[in-house]
Amino acid sequence: MSRNIALVTGGSRGIGRSTAVKLAENGVDVILTYLSRADDAGAVVAELERLGARAAAIQLDTGDSSQFASFADRLSETLGTVWGRQRFDYLVNNAGVGAYSAFAETSEETFDRMMDIHIKGVFFLTQRLLSLIEDGGSIVNISTGLTRFSFPGYSAYAAAKGAIEVLTRYLALELGTRRITVNTIAPGAIETDFGGGAVRDNAELNRSIASATALGRVGLPDDVGNAIASLLVGSNNWVTAQRIEVSGGQTI
Repeated sequence: MSRNIALVTGGSRGIGRSTAVKLAENGVDVILTYLSRADDAGAVVAELERLGARAAAIQLDTGDSSQFASFADRLSETLGTVWGRQRFDYLVNNAGVGAYSAFAETSEETFDRMMDIHIKGVFFLTQRLLSLIEDGGSIVNISTGLTRFSFPGYSAYAAAKGAIEVLTRYLALELGTRRITVNTIAPGAIETDFGGGAVRDNAELNRSIASATALGRVGLPDDVGNAIASLLVGSNNWVTAQRIEVSGGQTI
């Protein structure tokens, strides 16, 4: 029996890396994308292979839609060469970066970058890959807890992620005829290098967030990776169009 295949964008570090590992631990093969860290991507591929998965890495800037046609060609070639298949099963739109600036000081360049990566990129990459996703497959889009609770300085980032949550519902409706489920995972504060690693490295900030979280700590990448894997692997094929927050009960 052939294994399912997931494409995880931004899979060389943080939540993307954890997602790739947790999927591999659950019997899923993985293709990951990376922006510039080829060595890190190669290390993740090697880790997945040690777990018994087939894996591959392809470079992609998800904020540059002009790359998507050539990426789809490289993806098709990889699927055929490594797996002998034409389609994959799961798409995890994870790649992203943060931007911190007060609303009054946010530049148009920063705003455009947030929109290009977090909404335009997801919209048109998913559109480009539709013919390569198996009927009955799944798409997971990554949002943020910042669409529910607000902190100063994240207006552009959170606005883009709010658009992702709306897009998820539309994709779930329009792709339902192909039995493709589409859901949003919205992480709370996670200890990664996101935003310069502030949540991970700033002890005072870490304690402050933990004190406002029901489960009493800041999240870890594996908390989110496990949630994504549990949504994709198994019998969750009746869950679609949902926003699932993975925050340990932050700011409730």
